[in-house]
Amino acid sequence: MAQKTSQTPSRTLTRAEVAKNNTEDSLWCIIDHQVYDLTDFVDAHPGGSVVLRQIAGQDATSAFYNLHRQEVLQKYASLCIGTIEGEKAEVISHQAGDLSRVPYAEPLWLTPIFKSPYYSESHRKLQRAVREFVDRDIYPEAQQKEEDGTYISQELVDKMAANNLLATRLGPGKHLAGRTLLGGIPGEEFDYFHDLIVAQELSRAVSRGFQDGNASGMMISLTAVRQWANDAALRDRVTDECLSGRKFMCLAITEAFAGSDVAGIRTTATKTADGKHYVINGTKKWITNGMFADYFVTGCRTGNGFSVILVPRDDNVTTRKIKTSYSTAAATAYIEFDNVHVPVNHLLGKEDQGFIVIMSNFNHERWAMTCGVARWMRTIVEECLKWSHQRIVFGKPLIQQPVIRQKLAAMISRTEAVQAWLESVTYQMCNLDYAQQSKLLGGPIGLLKSYATRCAHEVADDAVNIFGGRGLTQSGMGKVVEQFHRTYKFDAILGGAEEVLADLGVRQAMKQMPKAML
Repeated sequence: MAQKTSQTPSRTLTRAEVAKNNTEDSLWCIIDHQVYDLTDFVDAHPGGSVVLRQIAGQDATSAFYNLHRQEVLQKYASLCIGTIEGEKAEVISHQAGDLSRVPYAEPLWLTPIFKSPYYSESHRKLQRAVREFVDRDIYPEAQQKEEDGTYISQELVDKMAANNLLATRLGPGKHLAGRTLLGGIPGEEFDYFHDLIVAQELSRAVSRGFQDGNASGMMISLTAVRQWANDAALRDRVTDECLSGRKFMCLAITEAFAGSDVAGIRTTATKTADGKHYVINGTKKWITNGMFADYFVTGCRTGNGFSVILVPRDDNVTTRKIKTSYSTAAATAYIEFDNVHVPVNHLLGKEDQGFIVIMSNFNHERWAMTCGVARWMRTIVEECLKWSHQRIVFGKPLIQQPVIRQKLAAMISRTEAVQAWLESVTYQMCNLDYAQQSKLLGGPIGLLKSYATRCAHEVADDAVNIFGGRGLTQSGMGKVVEQFHRTYKFDAILGGAEEVLADLGVRQAMKQMPKAML
C-alpha cells in the first residue's frame, strides 16, 4: 500500500565507503542498492540495536527482506542517503493507484494480457480512480483506526460524500442520477460491475473492522428506506442526510434470541392510543455501526406479525460497545430501546409484513460481502507469493519447497473460482430487474457466499502455515494474514450463516425442479 515517500538522494557512494561506517557512531547499511544511515535510528529500532550492529557497513538486503515488508523502507525513506555507484534499486515500490505485478494479485480483467467480456472502459476508469483514493486517503486512516479502535473520521466521510463514493455503496439506482462519480463516471452509468469494483477496492484497505465501520451499516439499511418508505418526504430527507455524511444509519435486526432466525425477534412496537406513534421496546445485538448511528432500521413484533420501522436516536435509545474478533472501529453495538416513541409514518412497507422488507435487502448485502471475501483472498494470495519468494529457509527461498507450491496452487484456484462465479452472478444482476433478482438469485447468491467463506477458511489456514509464527502476529510481515485468519469468520456469519445459506440455495433449486424428473 502507498506510504509517504521522498525521492532517493542523488548522492552516489561506493560499497567500500559504506563498509567504513560500521560502528554505532556511524552505522550505514545497503538495502536494495540504496544506502541507509541508521546512526540516529539505532536506539529507536523496534527490534533493538543488536541486530543493526550485526549488519553495520554491510549489504543487508537479504536480512531485511527476510524480516520486513517493503512499506517499512517507504516509511523510513528519509534515512536513505544515496545509491551505490553504478547500481539501481530492483524492488518495485508501490505508489497510490498502482496495479500489482505479482501473479494472481489482480483479477484477470485487470491484467494487461487477459480479457473479459464483462468490463468496459467505464469500469476501468472507476477502478483506477477508486484505487488511488483508497491508497491515498482510506488506507492510512484504516490502519490507524483498526489499531486504536476508534471510528471513521468525519473528514474522511466528508471526502467520500463529496466524491459520491458514499452514494455508490447502495448499488445502482435513482439516488445516483445527476451525480458524477470518481473517474468522471456519470451516476446513471453505474451498474453492478461498477458496484463490484467499489466493494473490492474498498476491501484493499486490509482493515476488516474498519471495512465494516466504513458505512456498511448504511449500505444495508438506507436501501430499505429508499425502497420501502411510505413517506416520500421522509425518504428523501433521510437519504440526503446520510449520503451527504451528516447522519449515519444502521440495520438493527439481530437479537440475542434471533440471528439467522429472524422470526425469533422479541423487540415490540405497540401503537399509542391515538394511533400516531409506535412505542418501541427491546434489544438488538451485534449491530454494525450501531455506536454512532443516528437512525436504526429496526425489526419489531407488531400486532399480528413482524414490521420494520425507522427509529431515530433519542435519549431512550442506549448503545453499548461490543468487542468482537475484529476492531471496535466497526462500532458494533448492543442496543436497548426503552419506550422509544416513533411516528407511524416511519413504518417501512406494510405493518405485519416486514419480512419481505428485510429479505429484499439480503441479496445485495450477501453479494457485496462475497465481493469483499474474494478480494481479501486475493490479497492473501499476493502476500503468500511475495513471502514465499522472500523467506529463506534451509538455505533457499520458501517457494522452492513443493509443499508450499501445492498450498499456493490451492489458494489461487479457490480465489479464481470464487471470482469467476461472482462475475457470472453479477452479470445476471445486470440483466434482471429487481423483482427477477429477488425471485431467481436468492439461492445462487446464498450458495456463492457459502462457498466463498468456505474457501476463505481454507485460504486462511494455508496462509498461516506458510507464514508460520508470523501468521499469528499482529504486526510485521504476517499482519495481513493474521488479521484475515482472525476475521474471515465474520463473512461466514454476518448476512446469514454458511449452513443457512447453503440450505437456502438447495431449497430454491428444489422449487425449480421439474416434476417430470421425479
